[in-house]
Amino acid sequence: MPVNYATPAPEALFPVAGVRLGTAEAGIRKANRRDLTLVELTPGSRAAGVFTQNRFCAAPVTVCREHLASDGSLRALIINTGIANAATGEQGMQAARDTCAAVANVLGCKASEVLPFSTGVILEHLPTARLIAGLPAAQADLHADHWHAAAHAIMTTDTVAKAASRQLQLNGKTVTLTGISKGAGMIRPNMATMLGFVATDAGIAPDLLQGLAKEAADVSFNCITVDGDTSTNDSFVVIATGQSGINIADAAAPEWAAVRGALIAVAQELAQAIVRDGEGATKFITVKVDAGETVAECRKVAYAIGHSPLVKTAFFASDPNLGRILAAIGYAGIDDLDAAAVRVWLGSGEEEILVSEHGGRAASYREEDGSRIMKSAEITVHVDLGRGAQSATVWTCDFSYDYVKINADYRS
Repeated sequence: MPVNYATPAPEALFPVAGVRLGTAEAGIRKANRRDLTLVELTPGSRAAGVFTQNRFCAAPVTVCREHLASDGSLRALIINTGIANAATGEQGMQAARDTCAAVANVLGCKASEVLPFSTGVILEHLPTARLIAGLPAAQADLHADHWHAAAHAIMTTDTVAKAASRQLQLNGKTVTLTGISKGAGMIRPNMATMLGFVATDAGIAPDLLQGLAKEAADVSFNCITVDGDTSTNDSFVVIATGQSGINIADAAAPEWAAVRGALIAVAQELAQAIVRDGEGATKFITVKVDAGETVAECRKVAYAIGHSPLVKTAFFASDPNLGRILAAIGYAGIDDLDAAAVRVWLGSGEEEILVSEHGGRAASYREEDGSRIMKSAEITVHVDLGRGAQSATVWTCDFSYDYVKINADYRS
């Protein structure tokens, strides 16, 4: 079960003007499950995205990049689960393109106005005929309030669907932002096995929208790790339909700060939900690194802690074997780090205890205090590097027996 997370109720996910969603059972990999999601967008919608840096990037990722590089206009997204269509060569590329063409035919738009997304097993070919056969049912299911259903239809090893929504009142108009994501394992995004989609009915200029997609990813999906693996299919897309009557031409627009802040908040909620639902997770862990010379070195330290199997298994066992955290800080790659200047705290809720200072165990630290905090479902590791003014935060989870079971049985 996820750590302190439940899928929002359908009514808590506000419809976004200009967006309709429909799902269907296409039998992509398994029967009797909704595994196909069609998202229809009003003409004039714009999109921007950031994608995996994995060199074995999936065919749909390549096609998405091509289509977004054309003119940025967008009419549809098509998302399938079960098969990732990654490491599938030219056949996979053709499958992604055929999918876009089929959606364009159904909706009466150009294939370049369709973005395809796939998630699931790598190195297996997408059954395009089944996918295309499922499109009429997905189209018949299109409705503005089907965000909840779509969040469920894009799941793979997720145990819960992930969604978030916000509404703003700006200049007498309502601006809505709603998003969904999927992911539970193979998570160490770089951009960003996760898929994330956030739509707003604000109008946002193309250059501003692309910058916002990258900024939001950098402080959300690029700040999470479950197991340190970067997927072939990671994608995060931001959509602006412009149907609210609020149009933002540049960063000087008075509405920009509120829309930007709300979109980042939605992205962070979706990203943290992925960690809370990490495969086999029992603890949600925030790693906050302060007083670094650069944000990059703070992230190095945070990820060294967040990726360490020894740290993660200690958290699962509620064992305050906290020397493992110091070891991770030490090998993070800061060659001139002064270990004597580093301080480390462990916290939960309002309580925070000093664990290490002056290069060793803090004089005030007691094992029973560390053990008490380690039993909490939500834990914070706070590191002060003592060398600058920059900071970074990463969210991660523990490693349990179930992580191995889930991934050993993934294809069965």
